[in-house]
This record gives sequence, structure tokens and C-alpha cells, in this order.
Amino acid sequence: MSLFDNPYDSESRLSCACGRHASKAAHEADAEVLSNQALETAVLKALFPRDGERRKFLRAVGANAAMGAIASLFPLGALQAMAQEKGKLEKKDVKIGFIPITCATPLIMSLPLGFYEKQGLNVSLVKTAGWALIRDKVQNKEYDASHLLAPMPLAMSMGAGSNAVPMNVATIQNSNGQAITLALKHKDKRDPKQWKGFKFAVPFEYSMHNFLLRYYVAEAGLDPDKDIQIRVVPPPEMVANLRADNLDGYLGPDPFNQRAVYDNIGFIHILTKEIWDGHPCCSFGVRTEWVKENPNTFAAMYRAVLNAAAMAAGPENRATIANAIAPANYLNQPVPVLEQVLTGKYADGLGGVKNVPNRIEFDPVPWNALGVWILTQMKRWGYIKGDVNYKSIVEQVYLMTDAKKRMKEEGIAAPADMPKKIIVMGKVFDASKPDAYVASFAIKKA
Repeated sequence: MSLFDNPYDSESRLSCACGRHASKAAHEADAEVLSNQALETAVLKALFPRDGERRKFLRAVGANAAMGAIASLFPLGALQAMAQEKGKLEKKDVKIGFIPITCATPLIMSLPLGFYEKQGLNVSLVKTAGWALIRDKVQNKEYDASHLLAPMPLAMSMGAGSNAVPMNVATIQNSNGQAITLALKHKDKRDPKQWKGFKFAVPFEYSMHNFLLRYYVAEAGLDPDKDIQIRVVPPPEMVANLRADNLDGYLGPDPFNQRAVYDNIGFIHILTKEIWDGHPCCSFGVRTEWVKENPNTFAAMYRAVLNAAAMAAGPENRATIANAIAPANYLNQPVPVLEQVLTGKYADGLGGVKNVPNRIEFDPVPWNALGVWILTQMKRWGYIKGDVNYKSIVEQVYLMTDAKKRMKEEGIAAPADMPKKIIVMGKVFDASKPDAYVASFAIKKA
């Protein structure tokens, strides 16, 4: 039985349990239950020292899934550190890298709206030019934590495209929130079968953008390595390259899809939620070594970002958030552009106005199946070679399976399943059969 069956009455439950049994075995069993309950109580209080925050979190994720959600994001050692009284921060001055896109909304808004300060942190958000530079600065220990594309912690941990550095995913920053944008001259070429020879941009090789674009055109019968060109272009430069006719389109993050519409140079061909509703995009990543060295600071960062994500999940808050992240030191975008992205009521560039409330969503849990799907696409397109131990790699980075095991040992309720099945363009993904999934595609890297 989990403490979260009644999260506000831990003390009374503890005292009642003590007098319930007389035998030695029963007392030992009670002691184990009490230890588990005490751990749950202490972790919750450490993460959310204010009663109001605690209740808000429990209402947002559900009482029974609360400890599961928390445990899925922390190594056991970090949980145990948090279970002590709210520990002294190992370091208050924290440097976090980010790319100026709406995917990083919880991480960015935490500064102007005071979420970091509330946790005793003095955070410097460092706007960074591109993903390769962010990766290098994380690996070189110049950043304490960073906004990363969802595939990057997996690639970095494996040494794909760089030296191997063990990484952990603290949270998924967002789901959905991307689109394929085409130049206005292609208004009559809505069928991807017509895109042979097109020049497309993605923000990084190890990105959901790259993998979703490849998936989309391959389903139309095009080989993305032969029939189109895919170039890496930093998100802030995508609109300028579309205007200069260097690109026919891009699968990119917002706000740059909406900015192309705002500037009257492109139109939104398709939102990525129509390719895979619920796909991850970005994550909040930290080096595994840093988590072990700074468990209290890591917990404080997580508290800040989690509270920000809870606020971002509320549609009624999106206009406030758009104003908070619009200034030059953050996204440097017109507020109307950000409001269209965050509220989901937007102009499509073809004369229509659409209303898609879940154009972008904020679900912080790094489900293992998401990581396995990413690895299948890395395998499919030749970014990783040979046999792949999908399960082991994802567990090391996402920590989900290990968390479930530890929770079971402690008698804590395991996290609920993913809220949405992985269905990409109508094809259901079974995370237990990744090799069969890769083999099922007619178009892939030889």
C-alpha cells in the first residue's frame, strides 16, 4: 500500500500501524512498511516543502502515480539523499544551457517567473547557438545541466557522434510542438511523393526532427538519404534560410514554424502530433556524475522545473508564459507568435486558422518505451551499428526500469503505464520487439 492512497495523513497512519500487530513477524513487517512510508513522506517534503505545492503536484499527477513519477526521474542514491531533511545545496550558482525554442518552456520560464529562486538557486540560463555546441559544453562540464534534444542523452551515453559521457534524463521537457514547414512556393506540393530533390533542414542529426522527417518521407516511398537532402541548421537560422531560398522546407521546433507564417514566407504542412501524437522532443539532461555529486542541487532544479511544467500544462497560463519567455534574452520572438504555438490557435499560412489545444504538451516522465523507439530509428538509419541492447541502454539513461525494481523492493507503488500508446503514422510500436520493428521497414540504411 502506498502512502499516496492518502497523502495528507501520513503521521496518523504511521501511529495506527504501530499498534496493529503483536507478533514479532508482524512488527518486522510493520517496520518495513513504516520505512517505506517514511521514505515516501520525506522525499515528497524534500521536493515540495510547502504544503500547497505538494497538494498541487498530487492533484496534477494522481496520488497513486506520484511516487512512481518522482522515482522515474531520480537515481536511488538521489532519492535517498532527498529523504534526509531538505539538504544544503552543494552549489547555488548553476549554469544551464538552452536553445531558444518553445520546447524549453519549463526550463526557461523557471527563471523569469521565480521558480529557481524559490528553491534557493541562482541560475544562469545560457542561450547557445546550436546543439553540437550544447553537447560539447555539457561534456566539458561548462554547463551543469542543459536543455537537450530527446535522443541526445542516449547518443552521448553511447558515444554516438561524440565521446561517450554517461547521461541521465531528468525530465522530458515537452511532447509534440514541432511541424513540417514548407516554402510558400510549394503550396501545390502537399503530397510528400512530390518532394524528390527537396532540400530540408533539421536542427541536429540526433533529433526527433531528423527521425520523424525520415519516417514521414519514407512512408511516402522516398529514401531520405537518396531522394531528398537533409541539412543540419540551427533553429534560429531556419526562417532566414527559407527566405533566402536555401531550403524548400524544414522539420523544426516552434516558434520557427509559426514565425515562417508570421513573416509570410512559409506555411505549416503538418504538425508532428499528426505523425505521432505524444512524441517526445526535448529533455532536461545532466551528467550522471554531476547528479551523484550534487543530489540536493539536482533535487532543487527538479522541483523548480516540475512546478514550471505543472503551470505550463494549464491552458489558462499559456498567455502569461508567452510574455515571460518572449524577451530577447530568452526566445526573442513576438508574443503573438508564441501565443499561437502555446495556445494551439494558429494561422496555418494558407489562409486558415486552426485550433489544436495539444499542439504542444508538457509531460515530464521519461518513459522507457520512448527511448527504445528513438534507438530503433538510430539503428534504422545507420547512426548505431551492430547489435543493440535497447533495454539496457535506455535503463541506464532513463532509469525507469531500475526505479520500478527499487520501488517494488521498497513496497512503493510502481508508476502507471504511458498515457498514450506509441502509434506512428498508424503503426503501433511494441517496445519489447525493437529488432522486429526495425526489420519491418522496407526503406532503411543498408
